[in-house]
Amino acid sequence: MDISTAGFDCIVIGAGIAGASVAAELSSDRRVLLLERESQPGYHTTGRSAALFTVTYGPEVIRALSRASAAFFHTPASPHLEHPLLEPRGAVFVARQDQKAALARTAEELGPHVTPLTGAEIETLVPLLRKGYASAGLRDASAADIDVNGLHQHYLKTFRAAGGVLQTKAEVRALRKEGAWQVDTNQGTFHAPVIVNAAGAWADEIATLAGLAPAGLTPKRRTALTVAPPDGMEPDRWPMVVDIDEQFYLKADAGKLLISPADATPSPPCDAQPEELDIAICIDRIETAFDLHRPRIESRWAGLRSFLPDGDPVAGFDPEGEGFFWLAGQGGYGIQTAPALARLAAALLRGEDIPGDIAAEGVTAKALARRRPGLA
Repeated sequence: MDISTAGFDCIVIGAGIAGASVAAELSSDRRVLLLERESQPGYHTTGRSAALFTVTYGPEVIRALSRASAAFFHTPASPHLEHPLLEPRGAVFVARQDQKAALARTAEELGPHVTPLTGAEIETLVPLLRKGYASAGLRDASAADIDVNGLHQHYLKTFRAAGGVLQTKAEVRALRKEGAWQVDTNQGTFHAPVIVNAAGAWADEIATLAGLAPAGLTPKRRTALTVAPPDGMEPDRWPMVVDIDEQFYLKADAGKLLISPADATPSPPCDAQPEELDIAICIDRIETAFDLHRPRIESRWAGLRSFLPDGDPVAGFDPEGEGFFWLAGQGGYGIQTAPALARLAAALLRGEDIPGDIAAEGVTAKALARRRPGLA
């Protein structure tokens, strides 16, 4: 089939977790084309996630979307999944004596989702933590590792099984409305009445190509390293450890330690790479909190997490561009919110109400609208 002449109801731009999930949801009753600029889906942010599911991270809307996604993560009904999507992990927020005010604020905000811990209790859970470093903390016992690739493949396979078409190496070069939307790429020109802008860090650039105002996205670089644990220590059962002010995190990863300075450095959209200064900051913060000395770095990478000014994602039609739908700005929470956000976006694209279970968590179309206070 010559897909450049095929008729599509919707073109989704970007095959990361956002684009793949909404394409899968739409493909049950729509003819959908999924465009990806790279040679494979999920090359950028989706493939570089720390992969933790928790309802305690992020602003209120993100936490609500995470709660609405929990049922799918725990009991996914999919013929394309051979293993559970979640593996128990737990998370501990640690606070030094000088961070007790931040700890109290977080405890009040998260309420029943966390339980208090003493410094001694944290040291028992994470024996690598330096004695006396943490004065107290909070535990999220429900946090779990996500099989990111399994989730992403579930959506891509669901999409293909429903007749959806994926076109890789298709960088969007021009976008214009001529009755239907016309999308020019290096793989051909495609047409559809509806465009879904799920291009991640490039979402504002896609809007500009369409002649629409950017939403004010800021991609931010985050650095991660894997290092070997000290001899004789087996970290696989340890909870993830997060500084209460999010200055670092440490997480077991297949017998190694995944560490990050939790940096958020503004960056243009790009194939993000770690910088030596961020690596040095990461090692310094981790050595300060944990009994590690000059750990051997086994791998290093960086990814972009894109934020809107108010910290919430956007999922809705652009009021200035008929048939142009935004799905962007998930920050670092795109994986754990994907099941709910994709269903919500698909409902809005069909002109339907937000699904009842998502609305019950307090999520409204107004909170995710393209035109809302605080957005450009």
